[in-house]
Parts: sequence; C-alpha cells; structure tokens
Amino acid sequence: MSSGSLYVIKLGSSTIVNHPRIFEEVSRISRRGNQVLLVAGGAEAIRRKYEQLSRPMPFLTLPSGDEVRYCSPEEMPFIREAYYENILAPIRERLAEQGLSVFAQLGGDNGLVLGRKAKPIKAVQGQKTVIVRDSLFGQYTGCYTSFLHDALKNFDVVCLTPPIWDPELASYINIDADVLAAELAVELEAHHLRFVTGTAGLLRDIGDEGSTIADVYGDEELPSVQGRMKQKVRAARLAAGRGVCDVNISGPHSLERGGRTWFWQAERGPAAFELLNKVARIPSVSEDEHELARFLLEEIQDPSVTGRVDEAGNIVFRRGSGSHTLLLLGHLDTVPYVWPVRSDEGGLAGRGVVDAKGCFVNFVHMLKEADVPENGSLLVVGAVEEEISSSRGAYYVRDHYRADAVIIGEPSGEDSLTLGYYGLFKLRITIRRAQEHTAAKDSVSAIDELYQVAADIRGRVRDIDPQGLSSLIDIEHCNERGYITVTAILNFRISPEAGSGYADKVDLSFGDAVSVEVLRATPGFANPRADTLVKAFVRSFAKHGKSVRYLKKRGTSDMNTLASSWANVPMVAYGPGDSSLDHTNDEYLRYEEVETSRAILREAVNEWFRLRTED
Repeated sequence: MSSGSLYVIKLGSSTIVNHPRIFEEVSRISRRGNQVLLVAGGAEAIRRKYEQLSRPMPFLTLPSGDEVRYCSPEEMPFIREAYYENILAPIRERLAEQGLSVFAQLGGDNGLVLGRKAKPIKAVQGQKTVIVRDSLFGQYTGCYTSFLHDALKNFDVVCLTPPIWDPELASYINIDADVLAAELAVELEAHHLRFVTGTAGLLRDIGDEGSTIADVYGDEELPSVQGRMKQKVRAARLAAGRGVCDVNISGPHSLERGGRTWFWQAERGPAAFELLNKVARIPSVSEDEHELARFLLEEIQDPSVTGRVDEAGNIVFRRGSGSHTLLLLGHLDTVPYVWPVRSDEGGLAGRGVVDAKGCFVNFVHMLKEADVPENGSLLVVGAVEEEISSSRGAYYVRDHYRADAVIIGEPSGEDSLTLGYYGLFKLRITIRRAQEHTAAKDSVSAIDELYQVAADIRGRVRDIDPQGLSSLIDIEHCNERGYITVTAILNFRISPEAGSGYADKVDLSFGDAVSVEVLRATPGFANPRADTLVKAFVRSFAKHGKSVRYLKKRGTSDMNTLASSWANVPMVAYGPGDSSLDHTNDEYLRYEEVETSRAILREAVNEWFRLRTED
C-alpha cells in the first residue's frame, strides 16, 4: 500500500509497444514509494488493429489543415478493442514482469472517468467545408476521485486509457490521451506530470535531437512545434496553469534518458531569482526529493563544479579541492500539503519557499559567486528527509563527509544568525489492553491512561530539563478483536543545556500494558560566538551596515544531527525568510530579502576562507 507522492505519466502507444524498457523506469518510481497513474495513448495500437482487420482508418481534415482520427459510432467498438488488446494487455504483462500489481481499464469502463461529447465539428471534404455531427469525441468532465485514490494506494500502478464515458449519451466517447493525463493530474492533485514522447522533449529543430528547448514559460510562442506535439504542449500548459504538479515532456521514449522540456506556470521572471522560482515549483515532500535533486544536477552545469546524487539521495556539489572545507548544508524536502506556487513583483508564495528552498538556492548560487581559494573547498549539499524523524540525508552527511565549518540553510532572516537549536526527544506511547465496560468500578479508559502516562513522562523530562517544551502531536485509537490499542507521539524540544545523555536519565517504564519507544533522541546544540565562522559573519554584516542579532531556536535542524558526532566543528544557520511562517499555509519569501541575504552569505563565505588561510 503506497501513500507517497503521485506521478501521472502519459505514455504513447509507440513507447508501450516498441520500447518496453520504459516499464523498468516506471518500476523504479513505484519502488521509491510513489503512487503511479499511467495514462496510455492508442495511436499505434489502433493503427495495428485496423491493419489486422484490413479496415481503412477514417480521418477528418480540419479547416486548420490538421488531421484527426474520425471516431464515429461504427468505429468505437474497434477503438475499444485496440486498447484492450494492444495497450492494456501488454501493460499488464510488462508491469507483472517488474513484480508490480496493476489496476488497468478503459477510463470509460464502469463510468470511472466521465466526459461530454463535443459540439459538431467542421471538416474539409474535397473543396467543401462540412459539419460532422456524429463524431464521438469529447471533453473530460470529472472522475470518481475517491475510487482512484483508493486504487492508487492499493495497487503499485493504476493505468487508464481513452475512451471515457458520456452519461448523457450513455456511450463511450474518445478523448485525447495527453489532455486526459493533464486533467487527471489536476483532479487528483498530482505532484509530477510526465509526457513521454519519441523526441528529446521539445526541439527547436526537428532534425536535431540535441536542440531540446529546456524551459517554456507561460504562453511563450513555440514556432518549431508541429503536428501531434501541439496537443502535448496544450495539455502540459493546461496542467501547469491549473495544477500543483511540475510538468515536463521527456524522451525519446524515456523518463530518465535523453532530454526534458519543463513547463513553468508563471511568465519568465527576474534572472536573479529564476532558479528559486523553478526549485519552488518542483514538489519535494519528504521522501520525494528525487525529481528536485535530478533537476538540480542537470541545471547546475559548470566546469569548476562537480555534482552528483549520493547514496542517500542528497544532491552534492563541490567546488575546489583544497584542504580547508566549508560545508553549506540545506535540505530539499518540505512538509505536505503542496499547493500552487504564486509569484508577484515582490516575491513568491508556496510550500517550502521559506523552509527552506530559498536558503538552499542561495547556497547553490555560492558555487559561482563565492571566491574559493586554491587551498579551499566549498561543499554544497541538499539533504533529504530533514522534515521527518529519519533525517536520512543529514545522518549520511555526518557519517560520510567532513568539513572544518558548517553553515546550515534555515530561515533566520537577513539580519540574524542562528547559533543553536534545541534537541528533539520523540517518543511513541502505546497502550494495549482488553476491552472492558466503561461503567465498571474503577474503570479508566485507555485514552485517559494515555494522558496520565504522557503527564508522568513530561514531569520526568522536566526534572532533567526545566527549559524543555513538549506536545502530543498524534493520537490513534482502534478496537480490534476485543483489545483496545491507543498510540500517541509525544515530542519534546530539549534545550542544549540538557546535554547529550539526557535520554538515559528518563525512566520510561510503565508496566506490561504500556510501551514507550524512543523514536529520536537528538541533543541540542549551541555554537559559541567567538569562533572563526561567527567572526566571518560579523564582518560581513558590518560590511553591509548591519549588526548581528543572535538566535537560539527551539526547533531542530540538521545542525543537531551533525553535532552529535562532529566535535569542535563550528556551525551556524543562516538564510532568508521569516521562520514563524515555517510549515504554515502563509509561506512567502521577499525577493529583496533573498538578494540581501545572498550578498551577506557570499561575503561571509569569502571572509571565512580568508580567515582560515590566515590561521
């Protein structure tokens, strides 16, 4: 059962029939924990069906000169058979070979995907323009979203194809598969929408596979786009303009190899913030950072910079090979829920722009803007899973990299420097006992007992850390086979003064019916004000006419993870944004603050290398 991010992937029938390697790529996406909805086209499958039947395939010529397949009521049975035999059957077979479970059907089967027949269309026959009234072509009007969400959770891959169902006509109607994919991506609030085609994305020159158009903004004209590719562009723009997903056209016949053309919802903005606007528009909820990491790896091309995605999934850039290493550690992931990014003249709003994509993009800019000496090395890492308890990316950095100083990418505001964070003590409390009547003498409900256990634990933690904070963040209750089970997550924010051995001092025993599991025990950390890294920031602030305001935050960051084993390594956190907006629906980042903080960061990095060389 998968509850990860949703990919909607449009595959043409030529890719399905002639390039089965695509299903290995689909398998990799599924095995990363994502939900996958395939939308399959049928042009090649239908052509083969008509060829098998020795039946001429009817087309209409539109006044524009474009040719479209003519789907009359007489032709619809053959079109449906083509999808059943030449699309759904091989898809089931190929996915089964990958060990994946699949739910696959025509969109119109059982009235799952609904539409409405289009109005009569004009067509050119000979020299005359005629009205064609019986064409069973239409538009998408909706689908049974709850059913599809359940199917996506319970099957590795869900596959839908045209035709869809018109309830007014009580008939199947055809629909363009690219548009169907876009409509479903919007309806289901997909995170990623991919159109796989036979070329390396959109090409400036149809004859040159190396002429991929990297980016399309808004309604920019695309004079090189011809034929069927026009419909893909139309569908991609529909989704980019209305949905929350990132959208690209990729190929040839691949999601991973070749070229990609990205479609960005907004018009092209200021060049200084172009990367930030792109990064903000690629959803990267925790455990779904792959697409953003891959995008950055392709986007940052500089002969002086090496880049790779490491074994944990972190994006890692390095400039320089000297012994004095400064690590800029940000994170790629965000908390859910994802909503469309919106930009205006002053800045942009969207999930993760404050926490902490703005900070990390500034780090990436340092790869070009900072002065890295011959004896220096600038290491820029975008970690995965910072927003969840695993902190997988930071633990990997801690255990596999080294640095002489660390700047963490978290919002401090342009005028402040964060010197430390509280630690995290995260517990799972589970109470399981036989059901009893609530009217029984001395009966105490399991939920009442849970609150009492939580109160007792709070008191015990308070004894070793009077400055700590706590909250119950999740409670689940179930009654199964005569047993009541209550589970809760109890979070503590532990002050740096509590030290690193605080967890061993807390008694978590409450008898057989109560279990308390330690999910995380990360100590707090506070950096002194007198080291070289802080001095570099003080000088940078002064150069920009600012005095430093020092912060110690009650949240937790990847600084805590590194500090758990990196002794005597100076660490601070700095980045644009108001941290009170973290994880809220009001995240907004001002361009002016991004620019100012980038300049302060650049000078601080340069100053640290100068001071380090002097030492």
